[in-house]
Amino acid sequence: MSGVLERTLGILELLCRQPGGMSVGAIASRLDMPPSGAHRLLNDLARLGYVRQDRVQGDYGLTIKLASMGLSFLGQSGITDVAQPILDRMAAESGELVRLSVIDEGDLVWVGVAQGATTGLRYDPGREQGVVVHLASSAGGMAWLASMSDDDALMAVSRQGITPTRAGSGTHAPSGPKELLAGLAEARQRGYAVAIDSYLAGMAAMAVPIRRPEDDSDGGPDTGNGAVVGCLSIAGPSVRLDAARMETLAGPLAEAAAEIGAASRGSRFFATRSRTGN
Repeated sequence: MSGVLERTLGILELLCRQPGGMSVGAIASRLDMPPSGAHRLLNDLARLGYVRQDRVQGDYGLTIKLASMGLSFLGQSGITDVAQPILDRMAAESGELVRLSVIDEGDLVWVGVAQGATTGLRYDPGREQGVVVHLASSAGGMAWLASMSDDDALMAVSRQGITPTRAGSGTHAPSGPKELLAGLAEARQRGYAVAIDSYLAGMAAMAVPIRRPEDDSDGGPDTGNGAVVGCLSIAGPSVRLDAARMETLAGPLAEAAAEIGAASRGSRFFATRSRTGN
């Protein structure tokens, strides 16, 4: 890893995935940089308030400053104001975890969540906000891919790889391009994408794309073919969120996605993504 800016951002991204902190040596090893260089950059980040050291010669971890900036951005962009009431309602109706992801610079990123399951067996990741979604193994990713042509979908997946590498991933993700394209065809025919024991073992999810409304040239109603700006998903234990239950939830999920799409006009963030074609 070369370049001061690239190394600094690499440290921040690495520490985002390590809430317990890391030693200078571990950071330097993971990012393939000299320990002296890592120590110097960490001192600069600490001086600016982005990281802190637990004790003398102890591990370094992120402060709340970076998270505060992210939350401030989401709040001022209008995403949470637009979507959270709809997420909360859908979570209460489904009794499962509902997540909103948005398209940002070619990636699909989780930005909003509402938990509907209050007792018993439930899926509650807790640390996925701001995480880039693995497209081929997640319902949200498959929903976005299904909105593209097969060629564009394969190109998008090629940047990440078809097989997920995260710890705890399930074993039912597509094994190759042929299986991936078959899954996308099923999602288009069904009207929503599913992922069962693929993104995470024991978890099932369903998702639909969120489209920004697109009025026709005569100022008429939404044509239903607006740019995809994100995805809306429901996730829960696979023993509970089975095919029959997904079919029951498909209509309400599509309606909720349409509501967020219609309300996205009020968010500068969504408007920017629509103009750039992401």
